[in-house]
Amino acid sequence: MRYRAVIFDLWQTLVPFPTQSAHDAQAALARAFGTEDHERFSEVWVRRRREREIGPIEPHLRSIADELGVTCDLEAVITMRREWTFKSLVPRDDALPTLAELRRRGHRLGMISACSEDVSDVWERTPLGGVFDSIVFSATVGFSKPDPRIYAVVCDELGVQPAECLFVGDGANDELPGAERAGMTAVQLRAPGEGLTPEGERWQGRYVERLSDVLELA
Repeated sequence: MRYRAVIFDLWQTLVPFPTQSAHDAQAALARAFGTEDHERFSEVWVRRRREREIGPIEPHLRSIADELGVTCDLEAVITMRREWTFKSLVPRDDALPTLAELRRRGHRLGMISACSEDVSDVWERTPLGGVFDSIVFSATVGFSKPDPRIYAVVCDELGVQPAECLFVGDGANDELPGAERAGMTAVQLRAPGEGLTPEGERWQGRYVERLSDVLELA
């Protein structure tokens, strides 16, 4: 066993990010906020993404409504977000078998996600609920990748040292260099036919094309 623990990113790693669905959901959110200026809503929504990923969702949405100068039913907006997130958290075909095999081999399993609070709200109802030994949501801990603290949290919860960890991610949020700076070994999932973020495109290190390929590295 090369690594005691294998730690995964969530979006675009364990779960493909549904780009078109996200675009449609953003338009639906604009309507739920009560604004017809979808371009203005999109600008605000995208610009404030990082804020949304390091704190509770309700006050964040309230402040977006204030910035837009609208009044809306925040509970309805939150429910809409949760429903979209739950429907979108569909693992890749080889995700659960790969995780099961890693566990069978004795690896500890971790997951770190840069995400808003709706992910943690629905997590246990998804197919990935109950699979990991440590789950770290940025919105829960209050900081996100590539902050070294987020990698330290998962190591502490898994009871391992960073050098004993393999981190797998698509490369968004500078997560792969961040993992290596934290002392882990990083590998990119570069799924054929799927786009990468600019940070992911810059990665020059090792990569795999399927999650199941991680079994050969761990």
